[in-house]
Amino acid sequence: MTEKTDKNGEKGGVQSVARIFELIEVLAAHPAGASLQQLAGEANLAKSTAHRLLGSLVSLGYAMQDAETGKYRLTLKMFEISSGIVNSMDVMSVAKIHLERLAQRTGEAVHLVIRDAQDIVYIYKTESGPMRMSSRVGLRSPLYCTGVGKAILATLTDREVETIWKHSTPQKLTGRTVTDLSTLKAQLREVRACGYAIDDEENELGIRCVALAIPGPGGKADSAFSISGLAPYMTPERIRRVAALALETRADILRDMGLQRTV
Repeated sequence: MTEKTDKNGEKGGVQSVARIFELIEVLAAHPAGASLQQLAGEANLAKSTAHRLLGSLVSLGYAMQDAETGKYRLTLKMFEISSGIVNSMDVMSVAKIHLERLAQRTGEAVHLVIRDAQDIVYIYKTESGPMRMSSRVGLRSPLYCTGVGKAILATLTDREVETIWKHSTPQKLTGRTVTDLSTLKAQLREVRACGYAIDDEENELGIRCVALAIPGPGGKADSAFSISGLAPYMTPERIRRVAALALETRADILRDMGLQRTV
């Protein structure tokens, strides 16, 4: 059997697959994004070939192009189809034991998420009590209507928040969902003041969450965790108690990651 050659002179089948994975590996080395020219050079591809392959990755949701800088970067869709990848991430390996202990101390569901553009993706979940939530590892939700999302947004500048809002599609998931930017900004000011965010049935009716960001060395966060419980039991007094435990947990995580609290 002869091997087919496409109109660009590339061998089909195995060679095309190899080239797109070479490009994915180069993209993975640039989490903040890289230009088409840079990616083509590092992947040893013609610029036209790199552009075509990147277009395919973007259309399939595995990569995205920044509208302002034109740079490309990978999304977390790779994780959504292979959640085991995340086990090698520092935040996961460090936080897991602390989040399990937090779930046991509160008797509630605890989640860990990572930001992906204007969304968050759930990468870990543990439940200690009898309640079983519909959330699952790999689930994607918007930043603006989740406690973990708001905790992450609170570590960013107003301009960064506005850019994320611009690329979101705010909609009422429940009657409590915030779909106004000025209201969201007011909530974020409260988050910065008290150190934690609240999801007051904004993403799922009947569920109230306390969420904290896990900031990196510069103070900005790409990950966060939450404690979720049934709304009738998550009273203001209990939220304060849960938040105190969560703040202790974050301090333990940051300590084990070799970081100091910066927000």
